[in-house]
Amino acid sequence: MKEPRAVDADLLKRFPLPRHPDDAGKEDRGRLLVVAGSRELPGAALLAGTAGLRAGCGKLQIATAASIAVQLGIAVPEARVIPHRETEEGCIDESEIAPLLKWAKGAQAMLLGCGLQQGAPLEKLLDALLASGIDIPLVLDAAVLSKLAHRAEPLKAWQGGAVILPHAGEMASLLGREREEVEAEPLAAARNASERLGVTAVIKGEYSFIVSPDGEAFRYRGGGVGLATSGSGDVLAGIVGGLCARGADPLTAALWGVHLHGEAGRKLSASVGRVGFLARELVDLVPRIMGGGA
Repeated sequence: MKEPRAVDADLLKRFPLPRHPDDAGKEDRGRLLVVAGSRELPGAALLAGTAGLRAGCGKLQIATAASIAVQLGIAVPEARVIPHRETEEGCIDESEIAPLLKWAKGAQAMLLGCGLQQGAPLEKLLDALLASGIDIPLVLDAAVLSKLAHRAEPLKAWQGGAVILPHAGEMASLLGREREEVEAEPLAAARNASERLGVTAVIKGEYSFIVSPDGEAFRYRGGGVGLATSGSGDVLAGIVGGLCARGADPLTAALWGVHLHGEAGRKLSASVGRVGFLARELVDLVPRIMGGGA
């Protein structure tokens, strides 16, 4: 089995991002649908959505809990905010599944999971989505990750391709293993998840590993311990989603997303401090680091 290739500038030249001419409109850069946030975790939707815009998507739609929709619309005036009803536990109400799928049909990529509350309606949404035949890239994170193991076949059949972004604990839950096992062999865990689910699997850590559905593996030397902070994963998910909306395939979006997120962390470690910088501070560094790749 081949050793993973390093994610660096030379590698990324082989995985170029879509380029957009100066006369391109926002429609040409794609629409990202972010289904995220809840009463307890409204910031997850804000971070993921803003990161998608900073990654260059042309339009942002955020489907979120009605209780936080107005506030989120003010905080992210660039977004169209789509409120949905909630259960008493704060989960997406089952009656909202059909409308959410209609919004997904009009998007070029969809991010699902950041800041959502788990529950039966979320699982029904995931099942309905995977059975819908919609052909766009999916970025799956946080609340939905532990629900994927029993949905391997429909996920493998998803035509648009998918990216999963677990940390070691989430990967352990997905694979039915102990966290210590995953931490001891993160690359093996990423390979296992990618093969089982037919997705591009990212496992985050000091070294982040990315494995494509065909078994190709990559390694990124992390951006520092400061990235282990609340909201950091939401930013990464949003970057990957934004790149997919622009037209990058899931593997290219994952490689660039991990690189952009990590390099932003590296820069903040130097300018702010090794620890203590905020996830929201990562977002504004993304366009400059992306540079010529945009």
